[in-house]
Amino acid sequence: MNNQDALDVEALAAIERKYDTSLNTRDNGPTLARFIYWSSVAFAFYHLWTAGFGTPVDYVHMGVHLAGLFLFIFVGFPLIKNQVSLKYASKKFLKPGNVPLYDWVFMLLAIAAALFLWVSWRGIDIPGFDIPEQMLRQGNPTGIDVFFGSVLVLAALEIARRTIGYILPMIILIFVIFALFGPYMPAQILQHPGVDWHQFINNMYFPFEGIFGVTLWVVSTVVFHFVLFGVVAQRMGLGQFFVDNAMIAAGRYTGGPAKVSVVSSAFFGTISGSSIANTVSTGSLTIPNMKRMGYPGHFAGGVEAASSAGGQITPPIMGAASFLMAEYLEVPYTTIVIAAIVPAMMHYIGVLSIVHFTAKRLGLKTYTKEELPNFIRIWKQGWYTIIPLVALLVVLFSGYSPNMAAFMGISLCVVVGFTSFQKPATLVVPLALIGFILWKASPLSGEGFSPTMAGVLCALVFIGLMHKTERQTFTSLFDSLHVGVQYALAVGAASAAVGIVVGVINTTGVGFRLGFMVTSGAADMAESLYPVIGWISSTAFSQESIQQFLSLVMIAIACILMGAGLPTTALYIMLVSVAQPALTTLGVPPLATHMFVLYYGVISEITPPVCASAYAAAGIANANPFRTGISAFTLGVGKLMVPMVFVYAPTMLIVLPEHFTLVSFLHVSITCALGVFAIATAVSGYFLERLGGLWRLGMAIGGLLLVAPNGTSDLLSLLLIGPVLIQQLMQQRSAQSN
Repeated sequence: MNNQDALDVEALAAIERKYDTSLNTRDNGPTLARFIYWSSVAFAFYHLWTAGFGTPVDYVHMGVHLAGLFLFIFVGFPLIKNQVSLKYASKKFLKPGNVPLYDWVFMLLAIAAALFLWVSWRGIDIPGFDIPEQMLRQGNPTGIDVFFGSVLVLAALEIARRTIGYILPMIILIFVIFALFGPYMPAQILQHPGVDWHQFINNMYFPFEGIFGVTLWVVSTVVFHFVLFGVVAQRMGLGQFFVDNAMIAAGRYTGGPAKVSVVSSAFFGTISGSSIANTVSTGSLTIPNMKRMGYPGHFAGGVEAASSAGGQITPPIMGAASFLMAEYLEVPYTTIVIAAIVPAMMHYIGVLSIVHFTAKRLGLKTYTKEELPNFIRIWKQGWYTIIPLVALLVVLFSGYSPNMAAFMGISLCVVVGFTSFQKPATLVVPLALIGFILWKASPLSGEGFSPTMAGVLCALVFIGLMHKTERQTFTSLFDSLHVGVQYALAVGAASAAVGIVVGVINTTGVGFRLGFMVTSGAADMAESLYPVIGWISSTAFSQESIQQFLSLVMIAIACILMGAGLPTTALYIMLVSVAQPALTTLGVPPLATHMFVLYYGVISEITPPVCASAYAAAGIANANPFRTGISAFTLGVGKLMVPMVFVYAPTMLIVLPEHFTLVSFLHVSITCALGVFAIATAVSGYFLERLGGLWRLGMAIGGLLLVAPNGTSDLLSLLLIGPVLIQQLMQQRSAQSN
């Protein structure tokens, strides 16, 4: 692969810091920076240890996780982010380590609030300072509970603001105001008795409803570990191995450079929990090569952004949202993975089709045989990088916990990438890992690995030591853990803050109120529209169907707007809390509602004007950010339509037996794929030959009718697409004869 146009490491890091705010931190000076570095490494090792050897009781573990977030965010992220606050000022007495005194005070108070539940859970019996145990305070918090709870709520909002911006805290504040001032809400349907501050803090502070709820629990026990795995695996070489194999698989075909971007981003998305990290990692190679082959910069960036955002809906990891979804729905993790396969395929069919036809229209060349990597050489040099991913997936799909799977994946990354027989001291790691596996297989560990699983994992450890490629140093491993913690800060901060939304919804029932508002508003609009289009003799144009469709559209728009600028995991947590009740009132199956809000939330990553992934891609492509965002949104058109399909036809999700039959599944999936394909020709303006304006419109409408899971609409689509096919064949013959 020709990487002569690829950006250097420093330029890529600068672009990633610019568009991923979790990496844009202030310079703390040498002493404090060293302390934070090693604290983050220790923080990573703590989570790795708990994943393998058992997680402490929930309020202890979440308290430690929150305390770490407060330390790293208040030290690293200024109150107001600008060049002055980020730059180190060594001579300022009131800013030790470039951290103002007020940040030190707020950080220490926040850490105390996060750990206070642990300290006081069994009560505190000190003369003059008597606090009963937590069960006796539940529902009747003491004054110190209210104080620390108030600090925790404010601190959670502040770390979310510092890491991901104002949008999420503003949304949460609206929910807080709603909870506190229920009797004064302007709309009668939103009015409720309200809660006073004591009761509000009781619900937000004490487990398991608010901040210390299921969202923070899943993020601190599962999501964090998979973020670490993604970073360590990438640094070990798995990301480059994915790109090289994508080159082999797609590079020789029409639109080769762009198809490589799509395929490599899909591969990389299986381990990455960040669309921006995905965009920068694979885009650093694919975007310059696309431009070199003649693709416009904005289109090259759009391809990478759309593909990278698709990684967040691609099983098995799905930006770690799959684990949260399994937790919320109380279904096996494999159920989520199977359900996500076909919808993800539709997204990539759309992107690949648009790329293909755009390359045809522009007459762009593909890679020559000499430019493509050699399959045997690539696998000979990089086969070992997939061992950790194999271990992770084997453990995960064998029914063990996600955090155990992540533990084995990260441990195998260390074995494969950092230990060797040439460095005898490093062999302590694989020996310790084998000892751990054998211990887990013994009766001493209780429920552990089966003998077969233990044998497979021990074999993978031995195989991982066999390759002859040069290992990285443990310094590089520590750097990877440090970066992994940085990536996880924004997700952790958002999950803690979103816990407030979940708590308000559980306390006030606002989710169902909002759902009723959506459906009643859609009913009013449907009543106005029905006299205009109700003459069409189809159930799809009945007043009830119009109301349902309008409700879905409004919820989808709300998901896109609310998800703007949020990490995948955080946006899923918030949207499923707010929008899912509205979908439930429409009779949509729970799994389909969760997938629906995830898809439309992820679309915000490539929807202007707030589309961080597209802007990062534009930075690499040196293209107009807004045009790049438009290109990314256009390329992701399949992802825009597919959620509507599996809401109307849940058979696409496979795992819902009450909706699934083989015939209905094949009909819905095939017609949807054909519809996405047809729309791709309309978007790119090319099929067999160039498509003119009216012919493009015919393909677009025909494609939409094919996507709609309805036999009548399929027949109507043939009436529109048929003439276009005839015209294209005639135009092709004419071109060939000339």
